[in-house]
Amino acid sequence: MSYPLVRDLAAEGIPVRLTCGVLGHSRQAYYAWLTEPVSQRELDDAYLTNALIDAHSDDPEFGYRFLADELERAGHDVGERRVWRLCSQQRLWSSTVRKGRRAAGKSPGPAVHDDHLQRDFTAQRPDQVWVTDITEHPTGEGKLYCCAIKDLFSNRIVGYAIDERMTAQLAVTALRTAVARRAPTGVVVVHSDRGSQGGFNWSSQHLDPGGVVWPRRTGGRRRAMFPRARAGSGGLTARFGRRCARPVGRIRRGWCSVSSGG
Repeated sequence: MSYPLVRDLAAEGIPVRLTCGVLGHSRQAYYAWLTEPVSQRELDDAYLTNALIDAHSDDPEFGYRFLADELERAGHDVGERRVWRLCSQQRLWSSTVRKGRRAAGKSPGPAVHDDHLQRDFTAQRPDQVWVTDITEHPTGEGKLYCCAIKDLFSNRIVGYAIDERMTAQLAVTALRTAVARRAPTGVVVVHSDRGSQGGFNWSSQHLDPGGVVWPRRTGGRRRAMFPRARAGSGGLTARFGRRCARPVGRIRRGWCSVSSGG
């Protein structure tokens, strides 16, 4: 916008008519801008952008659709198309890049690690292998998300968490519940599919001492296909996963396997 230039030149004595003619503006449009330099639409966009930046900082895995839901919960009346435009302007991309759609300059998604189960969904003892998934459940008051952790040996749910938001904290709470309830003494393989939440990566910094840690593999990502995790009976709504390794100097608590929802 060059209206500020017209205003500055007018203050130096250069006629508005001359400057607008050179720049290709109408004087009526300039004087309308001078009366209200910032339109209400631009002001609303600024407020929405600040709200989007805050929401994306809390959950960097969220794309523009989830961010639009967050704004709606906060009381903003805004469409997905407008949210997409504002996110594009501010480069608020989801930290998880979809397979086959990675664009140059974007941050890589979660590293792909070894699948410890190798399609063998069996266990010889309790607390040897846990599988986990997040499911979406529509209700009369909105959506609820459930993260469940199931023991493959007993086929029982050993931990779960429910929330109205699909965030990393949901996965962390479910894993903490399972660890507190079962108190495993040996190595536990936690198997999940690869996906958008990254909750178990986040949990490695938030579990109590003796918890699990997911070290990233260095180097580029490799494409791989793994079996679907067998936790939950509903449709998959989010995928997450990291390979867990025993931290040096801590109790042997768990390893985490990873697979793709495929």
